[in-house]
Parts: sequence; C-alpha cells; structure tokens
Amino acid sequence: MRETLLPLRYNKDRVRKFLLVIGLALPLSAAEFFPLNQVKPGMKAVGRTVFAGDKVEEFQVEILGVLENVGPRQSIILARLAGGPLAKTGVLGGMSGSPVYIDGKLLGALALGFPFATEPIAGIRPISEMVDTFEQRAEPPPATLRAALEAVSTAGGASVERWIPPGEIRLLPSPSDPVPVQPKLVPIATPIHLGGFTSRAIDVFTSALRELGLEPMQGAGGGARPVSSALGDPRTLQPGAMISVGLVRGDLNVNADGALTHIDGNRIYAFGHRFLSSGPTELPFMRASVIALLPNLASSFKIASAGELMGTIRQDRTTGIFGEIGARPRMIPVELNLYSSRSGNRQYRMEMVNDRFLSPFLLQMAVFSSIDATERTLGPSTFQVRGTIRFGGGRPPVELDNIYAGETNIAMYVALAAAAPMAYVMQSGFQDLRVDQVRLDILSLDEKKQLRLERAWASKREVRPGEPIELAVALRGDNGSEVVKKTPFQIPPSIAPGVLNITFADGNWMNLLDQRAAGAREASNGAQLVRAINQLRRNSNLYVRVWRNDRGFQLQGEQLPSPPASLKSVLLAGPAVTGGVGNTWVSTIAEMEIDGLGTAVSGTETIRVTVKE
Repeated sequence: MRETLLPLRYNKDRVRKFLLVIGLALPLSAAEFFPLNQVKPGMKAVGRTVFAGDKVEEFQVEILGVLENVGPRQSIILARLAGGPLAKTGVLGGMSGSPVYIDGKLLGALALGFPFATEPIAGIRPISEMVDTFEQRAEPPPATLRAALEAVSTAGGASVERWIPPGEIRLLPSPSDPVPVQPKLVPIATPIHLGGFTSRAIDVFTSALRELGLEPMQGAGGGARPVSSALGDPRTLQPGAMISVGLVRGDLNVNADGALTHIDGNRIYAFGHRFLSSGPTELPFMRASVIALLPNLASSFKIASAGELMGTIRQDRTTGIFGEIGARPRMIPVELNLYSSRSGNRQYRMEMVNDRFLSPFLLQMAVFSSIDATERTLGPSTFQVRGTIRFGGGRPPVELDNIYAGETNIAMYVALAAAAPMAYVMQSGFQDLRVDQVRLDILSLDEKKQLRLERAWASKREVRPGEPIELAVALRGDNGSEVVKKTPFQIPPSIAPGVLNITFADGNWMNLLDQRAAGAREASNGAQLVRAINQLRRNSNLYVRVWRNDRGFQLQGEQLPSPPASLKSVLLAGPAVTGGVGNTWVSTIAEMEIDGLGTAVSGTETIRVTVKE
C-alpha cells in the first residue's frame, strides 16, 4: 500500500509543478472529485457511512439543488437521503463527514441538516471547499504589519495581556452559534461520549457542551481503559469509516464522533463542518465502531465506541477537520487523587488535549465528576486541594494549596478553583509556558471546617515609633468554638506620626484588595505570571496588613512596602526612570501571616492605631 501511495503523491506534485510552469494549472482533484458546477437537480449519488459495527455501507442520495453563497464563498448541495435505517432515523448525528459520490467521483461530505425535520434532507459540503481550506497559502502581510507582529512575538506574545483576577475568568469562550429557533440548515450534531463521568456531572456541563455544538451522552464512549500510544493499522481506515476525536483518554473518556470523508496519502479530511473551530490544534483521533442507532424526534444519533489511536487532527475549520495518519499528539497527563474520610481513596489517571480553552474546562469537569462520584453534594463538607501544574523547559511549577468548606454546591466551587490557575496560565498567551503535567490531591471531609473572623484588636490604641504592640483576632467556628490568635508587631522606628490602618482578612479578600489597589497586574513573561499565581494568598490562613492612605509602589505586581525617602524620590521620578513600577494609593508598611489554622477562613476587619511623636 505504502509503495503505491508514495509514488502517486510524488507524481501529483510533479504534475502540479509542471502545470504551474506552463500556466495551465488545473486542480488535480478534477480526476477524482466531481465538479460543483456540474451538479444538477435530480442527479443520483451514493453515500457511504457506518450503521453498525465498523462496516461501511452505502445509502442513496438524490440531489435537490445547490445553495450558493450560503457563507463567504461557500456553497451547499441540498440532497434527500434514502436507504438503510434513514427513513426511520432521519439524518443521524455522527454522519458528519460521510462521503457522497457521483459516478465514482467524490462530491463532498454530509455536513448539515434541519432540526426536527420529518424527512432525511441534508446539506453536502463540496469536497473542493474542504480541501481548499487546508491547502490555502496566504499572501505575506505588508511589511509594516509583519514588523508589528514580529515585535509582539519578540516580546513574548502577551506583553499587553493582563493577569485576570479571581472571579473574572471564563473557562470557555462565549458561544458563537446559539441553538436555532427557526428551521434552518445547521451542522449535524456531533455526538460526544463521556465515559466514567457521573450523570450529574453530565447534566451540569451539558449546556456548555451544547453551546460548542456537541451533544453529550453518558457512558457510550467505552469504559475506563489504560492510555495507549500504540498506533492502529492505517489500512483499516477508508472513506465513510467512523472516527472518534478524543478530548480525554484514560480512566475518564471524552470522544466526539463523525465520519472520514477523504484520504490523501497520510492526510485525512473529515466531518464537513467545524468541530470546535479551534483552528490549528492537536487532537488524537481513533478508529470507532457503531454500537447502536438511537432515533430521536429532535436529532437521531449514533452510539459509538472508540478504538485504537490512528493519528492527529491538525486543523479545525469551518469546512471540516484535517488530520495526519500515524502522528502522535502531545497530550497533558493528569492525575487526580481523591482521599475521602468515608469512601476511601480513588485515583484517576488520564491525558487530555493541550488546548488553552478546552484543557481547563475538561479539568473542571473531571474534578467535579470525581468528587460527585463518591462525596456528598448536600450538607457540611470540606475539601483540601493540593497540586502542581508543571511546565517544560525547567520552569518552576504552579503550586496549589487551599481549603474549601460549605454545605451546598461545594463540588462545583472546588472544581472551578482547581481549574482556574490552569486557565490563567494557558490563556495568558506566553509561549514559554507549556503545560507538561497536572497533579491534584483532594482530601474530603464530611464536616464543615471553617472559621469566621469575629473581632480584632490591638494591645494599644496609641503608640510611638519603635514601640512593640500585640495584634489579636478572634475567630469562631460553626460549632460555636472560639479561636484567638495573637502576633507581635513593632512600629517602624522611622515612621511618621499619624494613623495606621491594620486590616485582618482572609486570603481571598487580600488578593482582591491588591487587585483594587493596583488595577490589573501585568506580567511581561511566563516566569512573572507563575510567580504572581504562586504568591496568591491561601484561604486557609489569616493575613494582617499594616497600611496608610498614602502613595505606594509596586514592582512587577509585588508590593514595595515603606520605601526609604531616597528610594521614594527615585520612584516618583516617573516611568521614564522607573519602568515596570506601578503606583497605588495604598502604602503597605508590613504584612504578616497567621497560619496553622487548618480550616477555611473568611471575614475581614480593619482597626486603627495612632502613632504619636
């Protein structure tokens, strides 16, 4: 097989070059593709797809006409399908990409359908549009634009990206294709099979998956299996065969199904419409087999099971997906360890796609499902989350260590908090941050371990420069018990007279205070971003900050507490002298940490003491 394919591809390239030289370049696909301008209503065609197992079967196609300019330079061939189970099921989810032939020549891929249609009428994407999309070579940009792009690239690609504060991040982009309320051609639904996930997890994330054009189904993607990088036999692939595009593989599985449209050497074209519209990508695709067909009034679909790894999807565009047979994708290994006081220990090993939006979202799903599988979802609960996000190139990892307590919906809060640091990193745009591994250890307790700040005080209300005082705080638990913590503090000897503010607060509140004081932190490279994330305060500690309403300074997002007069005069010189230094209107004099509480901490209080001459 290989001996025949390689010379054929080599000869095509030689012919193409020859035709270009003599100025008579014609598409080589003319010999194997049916031209769109020759399509007429009433023509008979044959489609190929899988209805059961892995056997490719034929179905009949009657051409109804061509819808021109349905999209920018795009046309769709409207057709009526017949044969096999189609009279009962209509157009099936999972048929996307099924090739259609006229006189043995490939016309295109089944790609679009009408929701709630009573007849199997579908839209066919012309194969020429699919191939052209992935073979286009854009003209180089103008010199001025190219220089600007090179400047951005030299700066790391994200110099103007701001670090997103907690609570402002979306793990997925806003949907661009809402569910239609009126009859119109839409991409055939892509069934996405979730193996190893709880039914509640699927219910919680179904709306987000549907916004991406996916139709989630539980357990149909096969059970947990070891992750294997062994490649299947490429000779088992043929046009019309089922393939599964994998998002998660291992103890948890997330696979999306469609049909293979065209094979050209080691290149494949499939689906006939966008999968996630992620552009350049790196997704594994596997051979798949159909277990059953499920007729449905809204949209019938295939239930399929993924098999061995066949290669990598390289591009995901409006007209379909493009991949390479035999290529192994780079995935992110993920390990979740759940330690429960009630149900024992469980470990989940998997690998997930390396995508700036999908990876954090999939991690959120995995964490939620692993908690939901064994832990209570209503009632007092506490979760301690520790973990690391490791990078290539010897970069220091992002370290996670927080405690979350509550009585309702705590699993979702833990899942979002665990995935957010990964989203910060992957969506920052810094090319030097390549996630290589994620490990999370989650300890679950059937009790609410939380302390709330009740009151705070100082041993003296009036002090003098250089004088020691004692700061104290009282915290109360849900059971009514009170914990008092004290910490010594010495008033700086050189401090000017006036009022000192002393704020006692949990880690989350302190993080928000820094954001409000400094606006948005900026990081100019990946190392600064990782350091900023690791310096976020933990919500299991209490923090004490001594400050004044005075001009303060930050260097690359870090506080410069109480600088001496000589340094302050330099910092006030302006950005031309002090690049990277930011100004705030809160001058931090000192900050202390009270740790060892072993619970989630919440609350804030500010007291004041007066410095006398």
